[in-house]
Parts: sequence; structure tokens; C-alpha cells
Amino acid sequence: MERASSNARNDVPVNDEPATALPDTAHPDAPPAVRAPEEPPLTRRAITLSVLTVLLALLLALASAVPLPYAISGPGPTRNTLGDQGGVQLISISGATTYPATGKLLLTTVSTSGGPGYPVTLGDVLRGWVSNARSVRPVEDVFPPSESRQQIDQTNKADMVTSQEDATVSALQELGYRVPTTLTVDGTVPASGADGVVEKGDVVVSVDGAPVTSYLALSTAMDAVRPGADVTLGVRRSGVAQDLTVRTTDDGTGRAILGLYIAPTFDFPVDVSIKIDDIGGPSAGTMFALGIIDRLTPADEANGKVIAGTGTMNLTGDVGPIGGIQQKLIGARRDGAQWFLAPASNCNEVVGHVPSGLTVVKISTLHQAREAVIAIGAGKAGSLPGCS
Repeated sequence: MERASSNARNDVPVNDEPATALPDTAHPDAPPAVRAPEEPPLTRRAITLSVLTVLLALLLALASAVPLPYAISGPGPTRNTLGDQGGVQLISISGATTYPATGKLLLTTVSTSGGPGYPVTLGDVLRGWVSNARSVRPVEDVFPPSESRQQIDQTNKADMVTSQEDATVSALQELGYRVPTTLTVDGTVPASGADGVVEKGDVVVSVDGAPVTSYLALSTAMDAVRPGADVTLGVRRSGVAQDLTVRTTDDGTGRAILGLYIAPTFDFPVDVSIKIDDIGGPSAGTMFALGIIDRLTPADEANGKVIAGTGTMNLTGDVGPIGGIQQKLIGARRDGAQWFLAPASNCNEVVGHVPSGLTVVKISTLHQAREAVIAIGAGKAGSLPGCS
């Protein structure tokens, strides 16, 4: 209900004479009157600025939600190849005696957002640009533009499986085990000497009469061949032995190659199982191999030290380059590593980006990596080569 109005007003004198306004200085103790400021007139410029401000705010809000064509990489998690994951040993070995280890051998990873299924926004990109721990690159530099997220994930998983297998072969061979291998041809390089001569499904058994029973043996046999020279390649084709003449080519480094794609299968003398989830790609091969070696040898190679590292590993024990090494250095130091094993081919990216408290050791082969771990564990790492 509305309140009834009154004819009397509190600010009107009770007599009939007109009220006389008192001057501001009517009483010496009276405070000065405060006059309300006059509002400036609304000009066309003010209206324009207001509209532009609103439009800019809307554009920024829109830009912060729209996916941008960039990929942002940062330090990912590390995993101790001598430890466990969810209560399950990361590396499990049967068929041989294993030994306890007191140190840590950390594989390092990169966490990447952007690309199919994981878009990044303006805010993500701006934060990446101002962060020393992150890198921002065009998405096509990181992810194949024609592949879906499912295809990328499948490739990463396949690379991880191959990495584990190659690491196992290299580790066992480093320890003196023989790993019998069937070298089946999966295809030939177009226009190479093998193209049209060697067939898919052929099994390589010899080079110039020397038996080949492993990928390492095939690589060693090719070391003695001059690029461009012919070799006699012994194969089994549909179970029948044949000798094929294949002209070699240069791989670009002065080394002779046959021009074959090989799909090897292995007869492992020791059963090695590697259990790791949510990590893909080939770059953990070196740390897998070092973990296998440490578990299979009585010596406690790491001897309580926290050693991180990275690098692909092939069947001949060579350490290959990887991506995101600067982020991996940061992740390693974050998780307590004092030492980092880096592929020699990544050294140019390491210089000037090593976190305080972390020492980098340059490696090119699994044997060098193993010797480095032994030296670090023994407190004799002063002479190990670094990246410079």
C-alpha cells in the first residue's frame, strides 16, 4: 500500500511570509556549502571512445575463446625407469637375475597443447610467450597438418613400442647377450640399388658371404663397404636361398646403405617388459636401455644419484636427437635431477639453457651413456664431456 501524501512540507516555514534564504556565510561557524559538480556535456568523442572500449572488450573476450594455430610446449612429467608406476615396476625382467638400485634414472617428457583435439587460445599463447619454461611455435611445425588426433596418438604409441624394443635389444647387446634376429624386408627405397632386385618378404641372411644374424651384424657388415660398391646379398625367398647383387648408395654421411626397409623380429634371451602409461614417442629409448642395464648388473651404477636424460636409441646402440630438450632440462631439475644425459646432436639447443644446479653430459652412444652413469655414481664425473 502506498503511503498517503501530506500537504505540509518540512522545508516550508510555518508562517505565511516568504522564507528568506540565508547567505553561505550567515554564521561564522557554518561549514561551507558543497556544490554538486556539473556533469560535462556528452561529446561525440566521448561517445566514440565508449563504443570503441566496449568493442575492444568484446573482441578480446572473443579472441580469448577462439582456438589459435599454435602449439605450446612445456616441461612434462618425468618417470624413474628404476622405480614403479602405480605399484608396478616400470621395467620388469624375467629369465635373468636382477639387482636392486638406489639411484634414479629419469626419462623426461614434454607436455604439448595445440593441434587436433587440444586447441590453445590467445590467453594460452600470451602466457607461453612470457614464460621461460615454454615455447610457442606454429602448430604445423609440431603436428602434421593432415593427421587427426587419433592418428597422432597411434603414431606416438607405435613409436613408444618400437623404442622399448630397440632399447631392450641395445641394452642386452651392451651386456654381451646375443639377440637372434630375423631381418625381413618390408620394402625398398625407390631408385636405390635394391629397388627391383630385393622383394618384400625376403629375409636377409648374409652380406658378401658373412652371416648376418642381427641388425647390429648387418650394420657392422655395411661399415666395411664403400658407397656405390656392389655387394652380394644373401636372402631367403619363400624358403629358398638366393644370392642377389645390390649396388649400394651413400646415406649422405659417407656410409654405404642397401636401400632396404627392414622389419626385424627378435628372439630375446631375457624377457623384458616395460610398463608406462600416457607417454608416447621414441625419445625415452636411452633411459629405458640404461634402466635395463642397471637392473641386470650387480653394480649399483647410479649409486643414489638422480640422473635424468633423453635420446632415441636404435638397434646399433646409437643415441639420436629429440625435440623439446630445453623443456626437458627444466622438468628434470624440477624433479630433483642433478645430472642430465643429452644427445650430442642436441647440444646446440642446450647451451645457455641449463637450469642452475643441473650438469649436462654429452652422449652419442649407449656405451658412453652407461660409462657416464657409472662415473656419476662413483663421484668421478669431472672429466665427462658437456655441451659447449
